Formats: sequence, C-alpha cells, structure tokens
Amino acid sequence: MFDEPMTLRWMLSSLLASALIVAAVPAYADEIDARVAELAGQLDSEHTDKERIAAVTGLGRLNDKKAMKALVVALRDKNATVRAVAALSLGKLGHRAALPALREACSDEDALVKKRAREAVDSISDANDIEPDYGTTVAKPGFGNKPKALAPRPELYVVIKSASDDSPAKAAKYDKKARKTHADIAKLAMASAMKSVPTVTAIAKDAAKYNLDCRNIDVIVSNLETRASGNYIEVEASLRLAISDDRGKMLSILTGGAKVQVRKANFDTAYLPQLRREAIENAVKGVLDKLLAHLRRGAGA
Repeated sequence: MFDEPMTLRWMLSSLLASALIVAAVPAYADEIDARVAELAGQLDSEHTDKERIAAVTGLGRLNDKKAMKALVVALRDKNATVRAVAALSLGKLGHRAALPALREACSDEDALVKKRAREAVDSISDANDIEPDYGTTVAKPGFGNKPKALAPRPELYVVIKSASDDSPAKAAKYDKKARKTHADIAKLAMASAMKSVPTVTAIAKDAAKYNLDCRNIDVIVSNLETRASGNYIEVEASLRLAISDDRGKMLSILTGGAKVQVRKANFDTAYLPQLRREAIENAVKGVLDKLLAHLRRGAGA
C-alpha cells in the first residue's frame, strides 16, 4: 500500500475536525435537502480525495440529521480522512440509527478512524443515556435527547445473488480453489457492506412490507493482476457488478476497481493471497457508493 506520512494525516484530520465546530448557518428545510443531495453526490468514487473530504466536511457543518445517511455511506470511503470526519460528524449528530455503522468502523484498519468511531459511539450513547457498545449489542434508534426518531425504513431491496472470479488466466496465475476464494471474498465484502447501510435490506419480508422491487447483484472479479510498478509490487482488482431484477432480466452493469502496493524490497510471494484480498475488498468499498447512487436513482429499474 502507499506510504503516507502519519503526522500529516493526523494534522489534516485534526484541522478538519476543528472545522466542524463552526456553527452551521440556519437554512430552510428545502435548502438543507438540496445541500445534502449536492454534497452526497460528491462522495462517489469518481471524485478526488480532496473533493470528497470537502464534501464530508460540508455535511458535518450542516449539523442536521438529514445528512446522516450520506455520512454513514462516507464511513466506507476508501480515504481514511473521509471516514474519520464522517465518524466525528455522526457523533455530533447523536442519532442512534448510526450506531451499527459506527460499531463496524470501530474495527477500521486506520487508527484515527477507529478512534473517531469509538468517540462517536461514546457521544451518542451518552446523549441517549445508554451503555456504549463497540460491536456487541444493537441499540434502538433515536436522536439525542430529542423525541425518538423512527428507525430508517428500507429504501432498497438488494440480494447478492452470486460471485465469481473471471479474471484472465494470464493475469492471475492461480488455480480453481484460489478463484473460489476470491469470489467468496468479493461476495462476503459486498454483503457486509450492504448490511451496514440502514436503508438497504436483503429480507424479503421487509421488502414486501414496503413494496420494494428486488435487485439481484452478481459480483464478478473481472481482473486480478499482479505487476511491478517502479519500486513497488502492485495488485489491482477490477470488479463488474451485474444488476438484474427478480425475474433474472439484466438491467445494468457497473464497474470499479482498486489496487494495493508493497515495496519490492519488502515483498514476499507469500503476501499475495492477502494482497489480493485487500485489493478485492477495497474495490468493493470503492464501487459501493456508485452502486447505491445508481440504484437510488432508479437507473437499475
């Protein structure tokens, strides 16, 4: 993975966290809705890290529970600073519905994100007079000391139908067992990511209750390549998501990818399985926002 000076990251995160203390200027409800939609649209993987950091910071400054869904999505951003600011902002909102996603972030690979997520869990728990839990129990939703909010109702019914590794043999020198492993990693990562989104359900009973159409997702590892890049060994994973309805009719296809790097001097072939896992999981994280936005726009219908 890329070397990144930790001191600079911590300074940047601290500055962004301090910026969130600035009080938001009151706005009418429709203005808030428009601003949330605008900033949420800047959180997809097509925008740069700088743009996504600015967007998540802007959502935090709104200090409005309407930004919660977008902030929860930002907890899975590929950039650690975006995730850390999202966790900090959710803690300030105090909404209990964000606890499941924050508990998952308490196990984030980045130390600062993990710290901000635990602080957010503490803050929300204190505001709602409950015992803090970092991943064991499920709390009922609410909004600080204000009247309890309703649990977010499902907006999307998504089923991870299948997963496969169809990467070219010349690009990935491994056997059928390894391909199955990669497919399982992709399927589990996507299912876990979907499960953490409060407005997505995979339960047919819930979908029937809210009259939601099913969207099946086939997760395909279309390429998994290892190559030398300067002073690094690089593993890149490319994904293709095939979206179909409950009758099996193909609706649309989305693509995305991610890569991880390790210095040549530190590389050992024994690292390859773990590097491939990280590349696939990062690719899932990177394409998730794009998939959710696509489905919410009805583009998959």
